[in-house]
Order: sequence, then structure tokens, then C-alpha cells
Amino acid sequence: MAIEPDELDQSGLELAAMLKRLRNQAGLSGVRLAARCNMSQSKISRIEGNKLRPSLVDVEQILRALSVSPAVAAEVMAMARLAQTEWQDRKALRRKGLDKKQLELAGIEAATRDFRYFLLSMTTALLATPDYIRESIAHAPPTQQAKAVGMKLERQAILLDRSKRFTFLLTEQAIRYPLVPPDAMAIQIDRLASLALQGNIRIGVLPMGRKFSHTPLSTFTIYDDRLATIETDLGAVVFRDPKDVHSLLDRFTGYEEHATFGEDAREQLTSWAWSFRR
Repeated sequence: MAIEPDELDQSGLELAAMLKRLRNQAGLSGVRLAARCNMSQSKISRIEGNKLRPSLVDVEQILRALSVSPAVAAEVMAMARLAQTEWQDRKALRRKGLDKKQLELAGIEAATRDFRYFLLSMTTALLATPDYIRESIAHAPPTQQAKAVGMKLERQAILLDRSKRFTFLLTEQAIRYPLVPPDAMAIQIDRLASLALQGNIRIGVLPMGRKFSHTPLSTFTIYDDRLATIETDLGAVVFRDPKDVHSLLDRFTGYEEHATFGEDAREQLTSWAWSFRR
């Protein structure tokens, strides 16, 4: 079933209202429900006020404490799962300022140990040269561009943290898409080959003609096993439900089995870099 962005925005409000209504129907105060769930009363209040997104475990605890019927529990859990999904509209993010998005990403990256990126059509800013980054945000308001480029480059320092592990899977399209002039593209691909030598970074290449999926492809990122994003040209969908995250983990593992790594990947990257130099 397709999920519309407006539906995602509304789901949190509906879940909060439903949980409050069920508590009232059960004749329980927030204090009594909190005691039954072993939660604080302030947490119950924040959940019912849609100021705190409850985890699926939180919702299960509340439903058990309210002794709802299996049918009602199934309905509410479906709402909770949808509420764990967030739509981030790209145009809205631009209006707020590109720096806000960079700060959000930096916070997620600081709390993550294991990163997995599947890059379908372009290279991520973590792997990009300054020229490539500048061109990738050329559509943004000029007043935001310089600051955003600087923040994207600052975020690349996370790659030097050897306590973190990175796996990047890139299609040939993502690597060779001519976003910048040929000489700059060659340097961009050289950077990929260089980073592939770093111990905590794995760069996998999926050349054209190599079949590795039977389903439509999307760019996505997985942060540990707790958060995942799927990106489109219109925006990004953020998943927090463990079922969704693990589904993407399984998909990533399947793609990974078809990718070329190590010396073979570096040889392929070097060949593509020289194709731009010629």
C-alpha cells in the first residue's frame, strides 16, 4: 500500500488521540496508567500530547495496561508502526535552511557506529570533493550554499573515527554520473579509490550489467539497526520501526553479495577515472 506524506504527518496525532481516548474509556488517570506501565506520568502525558513519539514497545505496554481487545490492539499497533515513519519534504527543508539538515545528520552520525549506504544515482557528501558538493546543491539559495558546503565537508571528519565502520555500495551510475566537468569527475573518483584503502571503510562497486535486484531501486542509508532513510528527489522517508530497518538491512546484504570490493573495486574505479581524463 502506498503511503502519502500527509498520511505520515497525521499518523502521530491520530495515535496520540487514540491512546488518550482508550485511557479515558478505561477510566484510568494518567498517573494510574503510568504506574501500570512502569512509566512516568510525564511520559504518558507527552505521548498523549504528541510531544513524544512512543516506541512500539511503549505502545504495547500501554495497550496491555488498558486491557484492550485483540482487534483494537491490532488497529493501534498499525497506527504506531506508521507513526514510526517520518516524511521529510525536501522543499520544506530548503526553506528552513540547509544548515538545519546538516546539524541533524551530524547528530545522527555521532550516535551511530555502523553505517551502510546504498547509492543509486549520485555520491554522498561524505565521499565527495568540494567541487562535487558545490554542484550537488547548486539548486539551493545562494545565501545558503557556502555554509552548507562547509558543514558537509566538516561532517567528513566522521570517516576518521576508527571506532565507526562504513560500508558504501555504489552503482556505476552513482560513480560516473557527470555532475562536474571531466577533470573534476576524475578527481572525485580518485577520492573513492583512496578512501577504499582506509581500514574502517568498505567501498563496493556495482557495475552496469550486473543484475543484483528484482525490485525497483532507491538510495537508502542505515544507521546501526535503529534508523533508516530512503531518499527521493522530493524528500526522504525516515524509518524507525525495527521491522522496516531490518527489511532494508536484508536488502543491503543481498546487494552487498553482488558488489566488487578491495583491489578489484579500486582497479575499476581507476579505470573509470582515466576514462574522464581521456
